[in-house]
Amino acid sequence: MAGYFPKHCFAVFGRHGDERCSRVPRHRAQVLFAQQPLSTGMAKIDLICVGEPLFELSNVGPGQWQSGIGGDISNVAVAAARQGVRSAIVSFLGDDPFGSEIRNFWSMEGVNDDYVETLPDGQTGLYLITHDKGEHHFEYRRAGSAASQLGPEHLRDAIFQNVPIVHLSGISQAISQTARAATEKAIEKTKLSGGRVSYDPNLRLKLWPLQQARRVILETIKKVDILLPGLDDSRVLTGLEQPVDIIRYYKDLGPSIIALTMGEEGVLVSFQDEVRHIPAPKVEAVDASGAGDCFDGTFLSQLIEGRTVSEAAIFAASAAALSVQGHGAAKSIPKREAVLALLQHAGGKM
Repeated sequence: MAGYFPKHCFAVFGRHGDERCSRVPRHRAQVLFAQQPLSTGMAKIDLICVGEPLFELSNVGPGQWQSGIGGDISNVAVAAARQGVRSAIVSFLGDDPFGSEIRNFWSMEGVNDDYVETLPDGQTGLYLITHDKGEHHFEYRRAGSAASQLGPEHLRDAIFQNVPIVHLSGISQAISQTARAATEKAIEKTKLSGGRVSYDPNLRLKLWPLQQARRVILETIKKVDILLPGLDDSRVLTGLEQPVDIIRYYKDLGPSIIALTMGEEGVLVSFQDEVRHIPAPKVEAVDASGAGDCFDGTFLSQLIEGRTVSEAAIFAASAAALSVQGHGAAKSIPKREAVLALLQHAGGKM
């Protein structure tokens, strides 16, 4: 299929962050970001997500609660599956109704749960979403959750064979020492099998102190291939304010692809020697829960399908914009057809 670039401006920056031109012709963008598809062979799974799924309760009105499925790595896997990519999860669930609901949801979404074990005495974590003055807030009940008991010994070599991308999260590193060790082992096994590691720092200071989080996250960034940070988290982690400076800081640590999500301000993507700003579609947000995860899963799905970095970010930014128009982290993630419709409405084609 032909690539898609909406008819609006992109800011393109050179090595030192100076804006060099305001419009980039379609053919020029293709040359800058052309790459081979990340998928190889006939892999049964395109994307593996390692971490913590959660059961969700979202307040949608006075005294009204809507149940759903969340957890950042689960949201990423669902977002990828809704774009047609074969995703799977590595985790633990509790032997309880919440764990059963999560499995049922994954089954309906086509997310592979062959690598998710049920712990007979474990409890599935859950969280609540509330809203105040346009902002969403989270309350968690996850201490000692089944997923937090995941350890490196549970990651079999066969899981990572012929998988193009393995996605990890800073939340997985924060919930327990064993889960943190599991992410380290996942990076090691992915590299040995020839895959690429994707990572969203997802800083949660309720889970661990900033000094420790900063040390672990920045060391992890040095080992990953695809970095998917949020702007607010990045300002805390790096001490830098300007997005272009943050991109430069991260790039010096080693990731070959960086997509810095900035909410209503869109996305900055870095690949090779260029940094490009991609605006976000203008929408009326209802609930931004999981928007970053929706971006991550959709972005990775497009890389797996062979899109250029900019094309993947354009598609993912549109998906994230659609996701904030509904309640809940996973329920509002759009399917591929809805994203294509939004892109076509914006004046492009896919």
